[in-house]
Amino acid sequence: MPFPTHRMRRLRRTESLRSLVRETSLEPRNFILPLFVCPGEGVRREIGAMPGNFQMSVDQIVAECSKAVGLGIGGVLLFGIPETKDEAASGAYDDNGIVQRAVRAIKSSVPKLLVLTDVCNCEYTSHGHCGKIAGGDVDNDATLEWLAATALSHAKAGADIVAPSDMMDGRVAAIRKALDGAGYLNTPILAYAAKFASVFYGPFREAAESAPQFGDRRSYQMDPPNAREALREMELDLEEGADMLMVKPAMPYLDIVRLARDRFDVPLAAYQVSGEFSMIMAAARNGWLDEKRAMMESLTCIKRAGADIILTYFAKQAARLLA
Repeated sequence: MPFPTHRMRRLRRTESLRSLVRETSLEPRNFILPLFVCPGEGVRREIGAMPGNFQMSVDQIVAECSKAVGLGIGGVLLFGIPETKDEAASGAYDDNGIVQRAVRAIKSSVPKLLVLTDVCNCEYTSHGHCGKIAGGDVDNDATLEWLAATALSHAKAGADIVAPSDMMDGRVAAIRKALDGAGYLNTPILAYAAKFASVFYGPFREAAESAPQFGDRRSYQMDPPNAREALREMELDLEEGADMLMVKPAMPYLDIVRLARDRFDVPLAAYQVSGEFSMIMAAARNGWLDEKRAMMESLTCIKRAGADIILTYFAKQAARLLA
């Protein structure tokens, strides 16, 4: 029937009505909180471009993880800042490396918390690239050995999920083979399957101290205009043994999240990256946006697009609002 029989505003009139018919809901268990672990003790060093986020020593990371459990957050994702860097990224796959020590400490003190580990090399190489350099570029196949060794080292330390973020061809298969061969058949792989060469990673490079010393990462991270290629990347990662898929960044790539949700029947993650977080925080601090509303709207949009899991630096703040 024509207007006025259908009045869409009827169900928007009060908060109770809006809540009753709300199509998309957020829960703290949907969130993964990224954390940056560094050497030392008692270290809690704020990241300038990411207010409220810190480089933390292992003892501080454990305390932060206890808070995450109390808030009902689904898990944490660890990035490591090693004592030293070299051309072979040896700190990444050292069984006594910074991430490995943090994983053991967390699983000892907060055993119920899911611990994910970022599997990459950029934080550990002296040149800041994600793999072995040969002829001025990253040697894809040689890098696979480093990635497999790192994932296996993380699993041995107690990581619940390993998450390769390097975008090397064949990395999921190499990691799956290494894990299975060592008896870690039940360790899932969350593949950064569609990771774009994005400007929105800028603040992260300060946080992880991982800016490339020459060139950029566009020869291995995805070209932002490409959607069909993103689906192909995801398909290949699933064929190689990935258990879950990720799109990174999130909000500038919500179309990719929706395409992936419609095509693949596996758990889907989206990473609300540092630049997305920092833009909202900067606008809020200038009085241009309401911080809480912008935060919750952005997270809801990511969930609405189809993400089951949201990696976000807002995890704690959002969890408190949802409590």
